[in-house]
Amino acid sequence: MKRTMKLLAVGSLLAASALYGSASTAACAGCHGQHFEKKAMGKSKVVKDMSKADIVAALKGYKAGTYGGAMKGIMAGQVKALSDADIEAIATTIKGGAGVPTDKATEHAAAAAVAAAAVIDINAKACDPKRIEKEDLGNKKEVDETVLGLRKTSLFQEDNVAPPAVKNDRPAPGAAQRFERAYVNAPPMIPHSVEGLLPITKDNNQCLGCHMPDVAKSMGATPIPATHFTNYRPETVLKNGELVKEGKVVGLKGDIGNVGDIKLAKKKKLNHLYQGRFNCSQCHAPQANVDTAVANTFKPDGLVGDLKAKSNLADMMDDGVQ
Repeated sequence: MKRTMKLLAVGSLLAASALYGSASTAACAGCHGQHFEKKAMGKSKVVKDMSKADIVAALKGYKAGTYGGAMKGIMAGQVKALSDADIEAIATTIKGGAGVPTDKATEHAAAAAVAAAAVIDINAKACDPKRIEKEDLGNKKEVDETVLGLRKTSLFQEDNVAPPAVKNDRPAPGAAQRFERAYVNAPPMIPHSVEGLLPITKDNNQCLGCHMPDVAKSMGATPIPATHFTNYRPETVLKNGELVKEGKVVGLKGDIGNVGDIKLAKKKKLNHLYQGRFNCSQCHAPQANVDTAVANTFKPDGLVGDLKAKSNLADMMDDGVQ
């Protein structure tokens, strides 16, 4: 198992963290195609047309920061943990097996193992009852000014005010356990490193390579839910100088007084990702290893079982609406 448990993140020629024991090309298909016949994000070279020596040189160049154009920023963070032996193995696999893993069952089992691992409660320390009791200012007769607010310092002294030290040391994509959701159907936070993956632009969204529903299971990734393939917004047009929403004229003399009178738009299911959901990092944020400034007394209702790591939001959207 250790021999094959290194997964590749997505990019031009993607490679994962040294957490696993060897290298494979299972995750590359999302951008490069099953046989490396595609240009990743429409920008990279067609890898199947490259020689083994060129592939090795490219990966080593990405690692050294001396190679690459449009994909350079993405690749730098993905290949930094690779040894020369890892790079050689990746190139050999690509040229020797046309990009198809030699042991798919083991490869998929490795991805499934990451996906099935228990989710991590990142709020455990902040929700510790002893800490909450200690920080409960309501039960104290006297409250020192240095415990007020998030700064934890004198309100009259700015010299020592600084944000907490942040340690961004998350594992590479495919190598991280998922985080428990903050509440039922909360947007899941990003458990892996996003180095080289952000910012998302209209021409470059690396998240899709692993999280699209048709590939997520084999990658051990959380699939993009059905809500992200649905347009819930009311159809809005300007007709004869009047604003029309869902076929109703908006205005004092119209069918409805204002836009807030539309209770529910007719949802439209799409066969592609709804563009209003394209910028993943608007809701899904990477997490840093940092102690919280205050304890967390929030207790979510119903966050049990599968709901700690899964969503039923699509089923809940129309709950109670006839």
